[in-house]
Amino acid sequence: MTVSYTLKVANAKFGGFSKLLFRWKGSIYKLLYREFMVFCLLYSFISVIYRCVLNNEQQEMFERLARHCNKFAKLIPMSFVLGFYVTQAFQRWWGQYTSFPLPDNLMMVVSGNVHGTDERGRLLRRTLMRYANLSSVLILRSISTRVRKRFPTLEDIVEAGFMTAEELKKLNHLYSDFNKYWMPLAWFANLASQARKEGRVKDDIALRLLMDELNNYRSKCSMLFHYDWISIPLVYTQVVTVAVYSFFTFCLIGRQFVKPEKDGEKVLDLYVPIFTLLEFFFYAGWLKVGELIINPFGEDDDDFETNQLIDRNIQVSMLAVDDMHQNLPLLEKDKYWVDKGPSYPSATMKPVFMGSTHDMRILEDDNEESVPTPKTQMLAINVWPTTHRVKKQKSKNLQQLCLCCRAKCKNERSRLEQPSESNISSPPQQQNMTICQEKLLGSPETTGPANQDP
Repeated sequence: MTVSYTLKVANAKFGGFSKLLFRWKGSIYKLLYREFMVFCLLYSFISVIYRCVLNNEQQEMFERLARHCNKFAKLIPMSFVLGFYVTQAFQRWWGQYTSFPLPDNLMMVVSGNVHGTDERGRLLRRTLMRYANLSSVLILRSISTRVRKRFPTLEDIVEAGFMTAEELKKLNHLYSDFNKYWMPLAWFANLASQARKEGRVKDDIALRLLMDELNNYRSKCSMLFHYDWISIPLVYTQVVTVAVYSFFTFCLIGRQFVKPEKDGEKVLDLYVPIFTLLEFFFYAGWLKVGELIINPFGEDDDDFETNQLIDRNIQVSMLAVDDMHQNLPLLEKDKYWVDKGPSYPSATMKPVFMGSTHDMRILEDDNEESVPTPKTQMLAINVWPTTHRVKKQKSKNLQQLCLCCRAKCKNERSRLEQPSESNISSPPQQQNMTICQEKLLGSPETTGPANQDP
């Protein structure tokens, strides 16, 4: 059974991962304790021989050998070799997980496009999905030890209900040197074409959709087969294994607590090499992780539960295409027919996220003087260059406007010079002059793009 601890790490809290260290099933302790005990026993055996069996001359020779081994064992690039290998193994493990053939998309397409509530329609849908599940059983039987133990022979598959006796005869009748997991998928394609001829599949678009989902399902079965066929190159696996075991073989001698090389030098003599044991635990455990995930179709604690997936797939697919086909609940007005949104208690209401800069306040610097923002209307500036003819035409219009304004101003001035009662209306006349000036200054010809430099 795959070990799951997702609920334990749902919230990050004090000692969250520490509680996982005391688990045994699926742990590194269960995977590594045998190698760890062998290393401790060999180290203790060599230490007892050095301290109790060898004479002074032999001890001196052993000390020189220990220093030599400790010096050159560091040249083995353990972190690089193991890190790259485990990375490739993890990518391969995740690829095998995503390539597992799940019939969910296929069963939805079959349920929605193969019509008919009679016995013939029901038989077509169930047979189509049984062929798809039979193909996954055949491919998993050839790559997974658990499925192989469950179905040692093809007759066991017939007894389990994934295949009929007549289908078994056709499967054995076709001779091929290679795996024949693709045969049920070919039956699926032919049966779907027959359903199209019978009118159970309404049009060619629905048939094309069935074939597309079938090809996706077949490609995943094919990927599982190729993952089992083509492994990580053996030479790299051998290099990693030799590097780890040779490194710790040298550590059995090089990490012994021997007498100091210089007389008078004080060295702490520990009978238990704590840091060497930790180093063995990390590096050898890293190698064991790669060994565990390189093939997840075995019987380790964290390997895929293939038998459970097979049972799930056949049950769910049959429910979708048979019991749930055209078995719809009554249409009713939902709760939000009137209410436009979900209602929560006021205590649990949280502000809706409107963007990280939604509530930002722009504060002016105290050292800088605040510049008042002008409230005048900004004039639009044309960024496109205008031709010389347009400029000339607009300048001519501007001159004509100026002449008109000058004539009006002369008439107003002549009226003011005459001694009459019309002098009382001087403020309106001045206002007219002001209006003329505003027209002159605010006209499009003076403020428009013609007055801008190209």
